[in-house]
Amino acid sequence: MPGKSHGSSVKNPKQYEGLREKGMSKQRAAAISNANAKNDNASSRKGGKNSHK
Repeated sequence: MPGKSHGSSVKNPKQYEGLREKGMSKQRAAAISNANAKNDNASSRKGGKNSHK
């Protein structure tokens, strides 16, 4: 799909597109991808599961 319509407010478009493909709403996918781009939240990238330390 040329010309992705997620807009310039999405800071991590690759993750956003992945979340959208899984059926997540635009707002939630944007919020999660932007939060992860801001602080590099590894647990969210793994589906919310923290690794055991």
